[in-house]
Amino acid sequence: MRLSFLEPLYAEPGPFASVYLDTSRDVEHPERAIALRWQRLRDRLTRQGADRALLKVLEEVVGADTEVPGTHGQAIFAAHGALVLDGELPRPPAHDSARYGTLPDAMPLVTQHIPEIPYLAVTVHYGGLPTAETHGWVTLDAETGTWPASNVTPGERLHLRVAVATWHHTAVRLGHQLDEWARRAHADAVVMGGDKWASNVLIRRLPHALRDRRVVRVGGPTATDTGRALLEPQLNTVFHGHMAAHDRALVNIFIGRHALHGAATEGLSATVAALQRGQVAALLLNHPPGSSLRLWAGPQPTLLTLTEEELISFGVRAPREERADEALVRTLVGTSAELVVVPESELSLDEGVGALLRYADPGTPS
Repeated sequence: MRLSFLEPLYAEPGPFASVYLDTSRDVEHPERAIALRWQRLRDRLTRQGADRALLKVLEEVVGADTEVPGTHGQAIFAAHGALVLDGELPRPPAHDSARYGTLPDAMPLVTQHIPEIPYLAVTVHYGGLPTAETHGWVTLDAETGTWPASNVTPGERLHLRVAVATWHHTAVRLGHQLDEWARRAHADAVVMGGDKWASNVLIRRLPHALRDRRVVRVGGPTATDTGRALLEPQLNTVFHGHMAAHDRALVNIFIGRHALHGAATEGLSATVAALQRGQVAALLLNHPPGSSLRLWAGPQPTLLTLTEEELISFGVRAPREERADEALVRTLVGTSAELVVVPESELSLDEGVGALLRYADPGTPS
């Protein structure tokens, strides 16, 4: 998973206010519920030292996502009286939270983007007889997205009505159009729902390259005007528990290199040492670090150590002990490294952590 979307968070130094709250509107009196949640978080930030200017900036954004229907949440970050980043959460946070500290609390936002699977969703609606020798229309909707974030931030949408009499012919042209669209989106899969006859006609006319990507037929309701992702319930079923093809490729490279004692490392100490040297291309975790794990951090992303003494030896005059998840995300963003969460059942890492390296040299920790 690439973390470039977090770069605005680290353009300026902290301290940061990090807010996660449920802004779902499928409840009675949603605005009142959101206001009560925010009041509790506001009080918490005040006790942690946030000033009025910062709280005002946050308050202007809280609950402003009125156009997003259904269950969801917000992640909001601010520093020095200015909004830094505001993102939609495809799921409400397990618990509303607010932190004011040196580093932004970005890991919960990252985990809501995982596994970040790019896809193309297609629905084909037709209510007539299963033959082109009749009157009527076939309605096609298609949308690209990256699951699960696209549940609340849908991508580009295509909507077409095609006379059923021309459906066989038009499906050929549409197949090439969808193939080009899927290529641009780097789609791992095409998820297709709707009328069986009309969608089968389209599938048979898709270019082989698109069919080989993985075409998944799904059933169930295929509403197109919900304001959420096209085929959202089906997407959640198809992709749950899966890894993005890009991440799986990185894991396979890691396994191969590790077996040959190549440019890969495993274990917390060796991985932190590689992060210090800017060697890490992708950090592999079995689980995101818990809030109890701590690392020592300096003013630069690569100033990251397991102990205070080591950080002082690097010339840092005011070392800080930080939550490991916050410090790791800053280092990954600052060194343009990726993050891959791989289930332990697929690859058990020493201490739950490993790294695919950009290079190895005699100084690379083993």
